[in-house]
Amino acid sequence: MAATGLLKRAAQRVPSSPAFKLAFIRAHASEAQAQQVEPKARDTTSLKTFQIYRWNPENPSKPELKDYQINLKECGPMVLDALIKIKNEIDPTLTFRRSCREGICGSCAMNIDGCNGLACLTKIPSASTASTITPLPHMFVIKDLVVDMTNFYNQYKSIEPWLKRKNPPPVPGKEILQSKRDREKLDGMYECILCACCSTSCPSYWWNPESYLGPAALLHANSLRN
Repeated sequence: MAATGLLKRAAQRVPSSPAFKLAFIRAHASEAQAQQVEPKARDTTSLKTFQIYRWNPENPSKPELKDYQINLKECGPMVLDALIKIKNEIDPTLTFRRSCREGICGSCAMNIDGCNGLACLTKIPSASTASTITPLPHMFVIKDLVVDMTNFYNQYKSIEPWLKRKNPPPVPGKEILQSKRDREKLDGMYECILCACCSTSCPSYWWNPESYLGPAALLHANSLRN
């Protein structure tokens, strides 16, 4: 339609009879149509839907799962990449924790498709099915995917997680070197980053969070036992 209008205005400038103007329009109509750019078809094969838990304490209605759809070709491979894209481009009110993006800090712990894990280390599943993202289970929710970690950290604090010596150091003021054998005793324990994924996956922790320390705190307590 736009091309036809341009041709009519161009024909009005041609000093000739109406028949010549009509021939001018017809002769150039096909050329103008060929130059029109067809709109690019939307690629639906890479579209992915995320159902994300939403709750705002400032508007304390019932929590809900809200759908967001993104193009995986325009996003990084991890779930955290998808969350950042949604927050930056679709809904800036979406709230979650994140920091290192390398599986070191444990900030982005959440429940992804029924399994606790770190969003920065969890690869986005295929686009064929929707993914559900909720907070860590059985924790008080502050907002959206952010949970209250106070009780978890208090439990960790209760084990007094620091080194204690029964005897004074052999040489006062000098560091005590760790032997290779002592270092190997920590394998499988020092890797814990206190993300709370294991504790909030434990039914015993769900039922007795005030009295049961949970796997994470007990693991650290065991690493300091000897």
